[in-house]
Amino acid sequence: MMVINTVLSVMAYDNPPEKLSVYLSDDAGSQLTFYALLEASQFAKYWIPFCKKFNVEPRSPVAYLDSISISDDSKQPKELATIKKLYEDMKNQVENVAKLGRLPEVHLRHKGFSEWDSYSSRHDHDTILQILIDGKDPNAKDSEGCVLPTLVYVAREKRPQYFHNFKAGAMNALIRVSSAISNGQIVLNVDCDMYSNNSLAVRDALCFFMDEKKGHEIAYVQFPQNFDNITKNELYSSSLRVISQVEFHGLDGYGGPLYVGTGCFHRRDTLCGRKFSREIHNEFKIDIPKDREREETIAVLEEKSKVLASCTYENNTAWGKEMGLKYGCPVEDVITGLSIQCRGWKSVYYNPERKAFLGVAPTTLAQILVQHKRWSEGDFQILLSKYSPAWFANGKISLGLQLGYCCYCLWATNCLAVLYYSIVPSLYLLRGIPLFPELSSPWFLPFAYVVISKYMYSLAEYLWSGGTVLGWWNDQRIWLYKRTSSYLLGFIDTIAKSLGLHSDSAFVITAKVSKQEVYRRYVKEIMEFGDSSAMFTALATIALINLVCLIGLMKKAILNEGIPIIYETMLLQFVLCAILVLINWPLYQGLFFRKDNGKMPKYIAIKSIVLAVSSCTCFTLFLT
Repeated sequence: MMVINTVLSVMAYDNPPEKLSVYLSDDAGSQLTFYALLEASQFAKYWIPFCKKFNVEPRSPVAYLDSISISDDSKQPKELATIKKLYEDMKNQVENVAKLGRLPEVHLRHKGFSEWDSYSSRHDHDTILQILIDGKDPNAKDSEGCVLPTLVYVAREKRPQYFHNFKAGAMNALIRVSSAISNGQIVLNVDCDMYSNNSLAVRDALCFFMDEKKGHEIAYVQFPQNFDNITKNELYSSSLRVISQVEFHGLDGYGGPLYVGTGCFHRRDTLCGRKFSREIHNEFKIDIPKDREREETIAVLEEKSKVLASCTYENNTAWGKEMGLKYGCPVEDVITGLSIQCRGWKSVYYNPERKAFLGVAPTTLAQILVQHKRWSEGDFQILLSKYSPAWFANGKISLGLQLGYCCYCLWATNCLAVLYYSIVPSLYLLRGIPLFPELSSPWFLPFAYVVISKYMYSLAEYLWSGGTVLGWWNDQRIWLYKRTSSYLLGFIDTIAKSLGLHSDSAFVITAKVSKQEVYRRYVKEIMEFGDSSAMFTALATIALINLVCLIGLMKKAILNEGIPIIYETMLLQFVLCAILVLINWPLYQGLFFRKDNGKMPKYIAIKSIVLAVSSCTCFTLFLT
């Protein structure tokens, strides 16, 4: 239903429907997804005119209906009641079929289901392509007699012996298939959970592309990723608030932001490898394929288009290299955007007051860490590849934009410094060995200035971006967790791959749906540790090392040396260790105090305790 609501929200854009075509890429080739889309195509006949008549926002049915209070029903009692019933009927029908796990015989009569006759598995099947609504068909009308947008279901061919290149491969197949069916010159791609929250977003994007002075330079218009399930204090810092509110605006001033894979309007020709030229003029028109002009039947068009989504179509072609999204990197979006900008194009970052798209943020710590491992690993691979912004982009984009890309490409390497500062000073503190200047030394002032100014600026920036103080504190915690787990594993995997020690990185999809119990804890802003993860072992071990060091130091200070000695000689180390202990409080709760299913798994807790105590003991013996 999440996928269907996203599709319906885009179909209801405030845009001439004859100029709008919507394609759903279902890489699993699921009959249930196709059935749900088929039901949505019928519901769209009532939903689209309802949206336009009452200027509905947002145009995702579930988001809109959830936002309507009882008092609002009086404004359009008949129409609203009808649309609610139609939606609930569709939802119940789809969910009942999903629970059943198969389609009743009565639903299998649609010709589209015959496509699954040769289906073996999600990794082994023919191309499945169905035009559910043909916008050029005079009979394709909504309940008010108006034209409907084209709606197409695509599941590209999959074979075990052919590598399918994950999301990039699916996007490239869609680019080719859409060129044969509708060939719109502007292409929007959104993830399955990023529904349209603003029906005018398409017009906003076109305003940039059609600008008389600068429009011919623009390859894509990137909207920020925003989420509708963010808690007040952003437990997992999922919104990337400072990046979207500050950093991307800065990149926009240097030639444009990164392409982040969703919520982005592209020129079709730039995605297909076209280089920028000052002779380019803005002539946005749909070149209808000649076959369509001869009134080709839908069945024939579907069969011809299937070839474009076959496994062998890209063999010995420039797809994935010079055309379409680039292959070979977990963050295909970033490397694709960089290559487009290196061909002379610019991009635009647009962050309107009413968010253009809203999605689903991760609701567990494991999900956010896995997501950032993929991002940091992919960005680091770009830095080490032939497309590195450090040398490939040199002279092709501005220096400011080069540095902007490098900031993200160096995420993974941050783990080295953070690991050092989160472990070594605490271990030396336990042994009573100072690493920083004493309080009485004049060299103490530069250290204090850097620490205070950095965190005061960080807090001010976060609050200016609309966050809360507690949200900033949570952001600092996730900053630490990412760099001591996600970025560390991303760094190790990238180096191992560069040395040929393991194969290409897998594209790990972030989960979009969570259990009710997990979601209830998320809403209450209780951190979730229930999953088993090697990253949790690293986090727990580092947290326990700092706890052991702090307790050992306080015991030693009280029994032997006294607190003034610590204050005078090792203040900065003590403050650093104390802050690390304080920021890890939710982790200690998960290790020792919580009884719910979201606590830290017992074997990870035992392993972390053994590793932490062993590390402190070995380090003490080594220095002795």
